[in-house]
Amino acid sequence: MIILVISMHAADTYSPLGNWYFVDRRPLSEPALLTFAAWQMYLQCFFMGLLFFIAGLFVPSSFDRKGSLQFLRDRAFRLGLPTLLYMFCIGPLTEYYLAHSWTSTERTSFLNEWIKHIRNGQFLQENGPLWFCVALLIFSAAYALLRTWRPGNLVPGVNGRAPGTGELIAFVLVMATFTFLIRIGRPSPFLNMHLEDFPQYILLFSAGILAARWDWLPKLSLKTGMGWMAVALSAGFAAWLALLVFGGALHGRGADYSGGWHWQSAAFSLWEALTCVSLCFGLLTLFRDKLNSQGRLAKFLSDNAFSVYVFHPPIIIIAARLLSHASWLPLVKFATLTGVGAVASFGLSAVLFRRIPVLRRII
Repeated sequence: MIILVISMHAADTYSPLGNWYFVDRRPLSEPALLTFAAWQMYLQCFFMGLLFFIAGLFVPSSFDRKGSLQFLRDRAFRLGLPTLLYMFCIGPLTEYYLAHSWTSTERTSFLNEWIKHIRNGQFLQENGPLWFCVALLIFSAAYALLRTWRPGNLVPGVNGRAPGTGELIAFVLVMATFTFLIRIGRPSPFLNMHLEDFPQYILLFSAGILAARWDWLPKLSLKTGMGWMAVALSAGFAAWLALLVFGGALHGRGADYSGGWHWQSAAFSLWEALTCVSLCFGLLTLFRDKLNSQGRLAKFLSDNAFSVYVFHPPIIIIAARLLSHASWLPLVKFATLTGVGAVASFGLSAVLFRRIPVLRRII
């Protein structure tokens, strides 16, 4: 999942469909643009939501074991401190020295820019990928508040069946409806969190809590999961392509998909929710049954995953600047940047970042 995050930010460097600190964008052919669009839209529709689901899985047992105060203290330490590190150190250094993305009427020293960055409150919106930690901290605090208000388990564990097709379809429709409704007003980012995606994140985090309490994961059918994923990658892809062609995305109407009272936004919200649930269902059952062992490489990647999540932006930007002089096709640069960025990020995490005692405690 963390490598997919690296891949998304590598795509943002060359594709006009995303936002990133440093971009190297050139005119794209229609096939190249559609390739970027397919990769980024499919990733965006599920990968962060799946991370919230996985995070939700571990919340009930952690709260039960630690109690409210220790649970919140640990969450603040593991999520809050890395966020502050990024907001006050990693992010500013990246923006000033690497991306040159801080805009100022007159460029001054880093210290002056850093102080101005704090005084004007800009740092609150510049937590980079650590917005995920901010959101997870808020979700965890809300869960602790509910558990304190209602002592005992909110959803006591029972030996019931996993959700069936009907329940999953209802879940998709609820997710699509709330996503469409919140996008009507095109809300501005809050603490760098894009609120239009939060119906998915809240629902999947809550589903992770329910899955833990009701022991759903062992009961999910691999055959059914593969069926849902096959639909998302076949009929779902055809529906996605038709939506772009007939909705005017290729003729300057891209804004209609991101909000407002447009049928394109409603249809895209439904496609996104259905694809999200399908891919999450399929991947969870696939990894549970077929990829459920951990060798040395998998352990290495797992141990360094959070460190890479925190530190990969400056590494990606440095690599992208080095590649900017190459006259390669954008898709070739994207693939190269993803591979180089992943190898460099995991390598530096292992040999440098996680060897620093203070950092090792929080990443």
